[in-house]
Parts: sequence; C-alpha cells; structure tokens
Amino acid sequence: MYCAALDVGASGGKLFCGRFDGDRLSLETIHRFPHGPVSLQGNLYWDFLFLYQQMLQGLQKAAARTGKEMRSFGVDTFSNDFSFVDPAGRLLSPVFCYRDRRTQLRQAEIFSRISPKELYFSSGNQVALFNTAMQLGAMAAEGSPLLSPGSHRLLLLPDLLCYYLTGEMAGEYTVCSVSQLLDFSTRDWHGEILDRLTIPRELLPNIVEPGTPRGKISNIIRSETALPDMDVISVCEHDTASAFLASVAEEPAILISSGTWALVGLETDGPVINELGYRYNVANEGSCLGHHRVLKNVMGNWLFQQLKAEYHSRGEEYDYPDFERLAAQAPACRMLVDVDHPDFFTPGDVIGKLRQRAVYPGQTPPDDVRTYARCVYDSLALKYRWCVEKLEEVTGLHRNVINVMGGGARDTLSCQLTANACARRVISGPYEATALGNAMLQLISRGELRNVTQGRSVLRASFGAKEYTPEHPDFWNEQYQYFCEVFSL
Repeated sequence: MYCAALDVGASGGKLFCGRFDGDRLSLETIHRFPHGPVSLQGNLYWDFLFLYQQMLQGLQKAAARTGKEMRSFGVDTFSNDFSFVDPAGRLLSPVFCYRDRRTQLRQAEIFSRISPKELYFSSGNQVALFNTAMQLGAMAAEGSPLLSPGSHRLLLLPDLLCYYLTGEMAGEYTVCSVSQLLDFSTRDWHGEILDRLTIPRELLPNIVEPGTPRGKISNIIRSETALPDMDVISVCEHDTASAFLASVAEEPAILISSGTWALVGLETDGPVINELGYRYNVANEGSCLGHHRVLKNVMGNWLFQQLKAEYHSRGEEYDYPDFERLAAQAPACRMLVDVDHPDFFTPGDVIGKLRQRAVYPGQTPPDDVRTYARCVYDSLALKYRWCVEKLEEVTGLHRNVINVMGGGARDTLSCQLTANACARRVISGPYEATALGNAMLQLISRGELRNVTQGRSVLRASFGAKEYTPEHPDFWNEQYQYFCEVFSL
C-alpha cells in the first residue's frame, strides 16, 4: 500500500510517499520546499497560499510516482496558528505566525481575564505567548470583528489544509489539544476558558480523534490536478504528536523531537496537572489513546537557523553540517546561555543576544562562528538535562534512555552531547519521525496495522537506530551544576 504524508515545519515542508509491504515501511521524499514567516508592517505571517500550492504540487508528484496505488494522505504541521473560513470557503484572514508580537503587547489584558495559574490548571498546557488561546485573547482585546458570532469557522493550520482538500471542516484532537483551549477531561473545547476570553464556541469546529477519515479529495481539486480518488485521514496533525508515535526505543524513553523546536517529553496514560507542572511550565498535549504527552518546549534548532541567517546577511554561508563541524573544533562549555530566554524567541541579532545573555565558566572565548555554534550545542544539551529531571519530578516516572528523533537525530555531535549532559544512553532515529508517525496512523486507520505497538516494531525493523553512551561524567555534572546555578534554574 502507498500513502502520502505532508509534514510542514516552521522552516520548511516535505511531502513523502510511504510504501508498506506488510513487513517493512519505506519512505521517499517526493517534494520539499523552504518557507518562513513573512514580515509585513511589523507583523509576522505565514504564506498560507504558498503552503497550499506546495501541498498540491507534492501530491501531484506522488500520484505520478505511484499512479492509482496511492490510497490515503495525511497532514501534520506546527501548532497554534489558524485562520477563519466563511460558509462559501473564502479565507477571511491571513495566518499569523505564533512569533508575532501581538500576544506580548496584549498579555496584561489577557491575564486580567484569566490568570496564568487558572489557565494552566484548566487546560494543562504550558503558559506561553504563542498558544492559540493567547492569540485569540489578543484579538479579543483588540476588538477583532472575526470573534463576533457568525457562520464562519476557525481552523488550525493542518485542518485548514485538509478543509481545502476535502471541503470537510473538523478539528483534529492532537492539534486542538495544544491550543490551551481544550478540556482533557471531556476531550472537547473548554467552555470556561472560552467564556473568560470571550471566544464564541460556535466559531470552533467539532473535534475528531486521530485516525478519523476526513473525507475524499474533492471533485474540484481532482479536476484541477488529476489526483486519484483517495482518503484524507486526520492523523496526529500536531507534528510533535506524529513524531512521538515513531519512537524506536524498545523501552519507555524520554523522547526528544528535534527540529526548529526541541520537544522534550515522555508518554503517560493521561494528563498530569499539578503544582510542580505549573512551577516548571510543563505542557500536557494529546495523542492517540494511551499515548498522552507530557513535555517541555526548548528553543531548539531555531538558534542555528538564526545563526545561519545572520551570517548570510554578512556574506558568509554556513549550513547545519558546517555548524556541527566547526563546533566540534571548539572547547566544551566555554560559553553558555539559557536557550529559552525570551530574547531568543523573536528573530534577528542572534549573535548580539548570545553575547548579551552568555556566561563564561572559564576564559572568554573568541568572537567567531565556532564559539557561537558550540555555545548553542552545549547550552541545548544542558537544558535538555534540566527538562528531563523536571519531567521526571512532575510525573514520578524515571527513564533510562533518551530517543532523539527528527532532523536533530542526524547530528552526531548533538546526540553525543545530549548523552554526556544527561548521563543517559541516547538512541537516535528515525530521522523523518514526524512523517513516519503520520504514515503509521494512516496504516492503522486503514487496517494495515493493528496499533501503535505493532507500528513501532515495523519502524525498528525498517529503519534501525544508532546508540550513544555518556562520556566524561564528572565534567558534565560540574557544568550542569554551574548552568543551573548561574541561570537560577
């Protein structure tokens, strides 16, 4: 069986073709495209029409490769961003980027309606400016007419893409669960949060479970593109939920989905909402039944993306393998930052921000690309350890192994430093975890696989993994203690 999976991250997208022969799953990249936030008069947006166009181009390439054998399609993206659609299917607003400053400008008004602690204990989500709840709260504070009751509907980004393929409106559970508007006890929208933020319930779509068939590709799309008649499946549409499904660890593990964001988490049977979770701002996020996620967001490869862009503006070109190679030449832990300082959230002047926020355990290192790349590597690894320890404290669960998935699993330096800093074995892979989790759920939905457990066994057999063991424990324990003390963690 063939299926197609679209994975849209915050810096690019890829459409894959998966083939399952009953024992092994293979994955081929059919179409890839870069994208990023677009700045317009001080606001940040996503180019939704470009994303839609790239999705169709990718599907056409996949159909040309597989013919009529392509049976289904699923979409996963980053979370929290949305637009509104009227009954005729017209797009009523651009898609704001979650890094836009409007939530920062309006946070005092939002928290006057519902306090951060109330919001956390009601939703179980981390309190963060980028959440859908905060974006809608900012719109309410601005008096946006789009929040007036009416026949239009809000759709989160992956649901928006699925809608324009099928004509069917719905909200998939995992991506809705990250909005900070969901009630985990009912697996539906949280009425009190909506009321406190003055968000009409009728603007929100009905929620469907992951694995639910969304519908067929519409006749209009098929006539324009010659795509085959195939099912669109509501996979775990939040990209991290899809990535976590693709874990290849043979025992319960800490999971790190490493991309623009690094999501450090573990699976539980249900939400864990307590005082420690609020203190450490731990997020609860949905998945398939039995695979609830408790996690922390870490700034991740966003910092490397910003370094790449800043050096490009200076006429110097570096890519991610260059950063890995150059960082390996620099001494460890000579310059450290808390990668999650709010200064790093917005784009621009990343070198200035690193220098302003850095501490220097030893001699001040030189001002060069090796120093900054190594600073990001070391600081990320140390922050991962802090997240791992806090997650275990919040949940009462201990994990002996870390499974790094996604693009960061290709980075041998990052994986080794993660093992060193966290003092645990690291299993790396699969590299395209998000697309594989997407494809796995399509196969489950169509009855080709029984469940996630069988799917993970297929992934282990199909893709394997690489293992890293911790090195220099005394040095890294010392650096971690210093890191926690100096940044008051």
